[in-house]
Amino acid sequence: METIPSASYSMTLRVEFPHQSGALGSILTAVGEAGGLVGAVDIVRMRGGMTIRDITVNSRNSDHGRRIVQSVEALPDTRVINVSDRTFLMHLGGKIEIRSKHQIRTRDDLSMVYTPGVARVCRAIAEDPERAFNLTIKRNTVAVVTDGTAVLGLGNIGPEAAMPVMEGKAALFKQFADVDAFPICLDTTDAEEIIQTVKRIAPGFGGINLEDISAPRCFEIEKRLKEELDIPVFHDDQHGTAVVVLASLINAVKVVGKKMENLRVVVCGVGAAGVACARIMMSAGVRDIVGVDIHGVVHRGREQTDTSNGWFAENTNPDNRTGGLAEAVTGADVFVGVSAPGVLKVEHLDLMAEDPIVFAMANPEPEIHPEDAMGKVRIMATGRSDYPNQINNVLCFPGVFRGALDIRAREIDEAMKLAAAEAMAAVIPEDELVEDYIIPSVFDERVAPAVAEAVAEAGKASGMARRIGQQTEAGIIGPQAF
Repeated sequence: METIPSASYSMTLRVEFPHQSGALGSILTAVGEAGGLVGAVDIVRMRGGMTIRDITVNSRNSDHGRRIVQSVEALPDTRVINVSDRTFLMHLGGKIEIRSKHQIRTRDDLSMVYTPGVARVCRAIAEDPERAFNLTIKRNTVAVVTDGTAVLGLGNIGPEAAMPVMEGKAALFKQFADVDAFPICLDTTDAEEIIQTVKRIAPGFGGINLEDISAPRCFEIEKRLKEELDIPVFHDDQHGTAVVVLASLINAVKVVGKKMENLRVVVCGVGAAGVACARIMMSAGVRDIVGVDIHGVVHRGREQTDTSNGWFAENTNPDNRTGGLAEAVTGADVFVGVSAPGVLKVEHLDLMAEDPIVFAMANPEPEIHPEDAMGKVRIMATGRSDYPNQINNVLCFPGVFRGALDIRAREIDEAMKLAAAEAMAAVIPEDELVEDYIIPSVFDERVAPAVAEAVAEAGKASGMARRIGQQTEAGIIGPQAF
């Protein structure tokens, strides 16, 4: 199944062609016949009987883009002057920057922002380290930390190649929750070195977002950092995915008229995200979960080592089912895919229970394409933005950290994650829920504030908060500051 063209493979063709009737139409027709999707068409200039226009085109992949260009170049009296990859242009020079909150125009400004006035602020923090939350960026800053070993669907591509993803994450933090995040890409895959490095940089941050660290090391890294730091540590590949999956499931079961406790769920992929999805679904009342990996169904007594560090074998599959994916999905109500492209086949859908729910979240290619599943499933969701029901972590992590930072949380616990999922699901009123609208859009401005508020309230209730209520910050001024 060929994917539809998308903005991730978007290019702008600067084309010169005769200024005559039908010429532009021929170009647009050529693009369409080659399978491209035309966006904006902008005039650049006209001279000497020739027109130059910029034509924005979405393609399926790089090879498809080249074929589209060749189709346009094959037209008579038509020349493609330049082709710009719009995605690469967006990344030129990086996607984030640091700006000062204050203009430094005079000697007085300099003496307060920097020396000698800054020394007074340093002494105040030395006497009471908690004041760093008020007097430095710590109050609103998150480190996005990776070692580049499990980046998107690309795998172990290293810290430099991981930087564009981490920059993007930082941009999303700012856009959706006004959290200042910074990418930290570590040139080591040793778990102990990662733990010690994060601990050493932690004083400058109010939270740590672990990202794209391969299993099973990610479990130990997160566990240790949560134990040894007094700020929130959140592995987004695990918990961000899990929160959005649960929010989607909360609404999906309302649409199909089923109950959490009666569901049988198959989780395909038993790494970091799979474990977290299973854990949070169990916390929400799901009792029957079966994990499947490359070796088949995870069950007690199986010899193969799984990437969940044995968690799935010990905590799921109550009937100790065996076999492969076909055996796992037989009679299942829900398929949650955090694995690999194309592993779920149309014939597998025929084996599932009535009104099946499929979350195929492998990126960029899902476990099964919605076009193939059409008519076979009641509810379909993917991780892609070009289909309905996008299960995307950006719905979770900005609001979760906003809420945690607002209460100066020590930790993001299970209660806070459940609250985030419930708040996210509740953004869509029940009377608006339909098969292709079970989860809010990533651009729904209601999501991050709702999640942040729910997380903050849950954190206060569970004792994770160091800051209760709207405490005045007048304390930054007073005798102790002088």
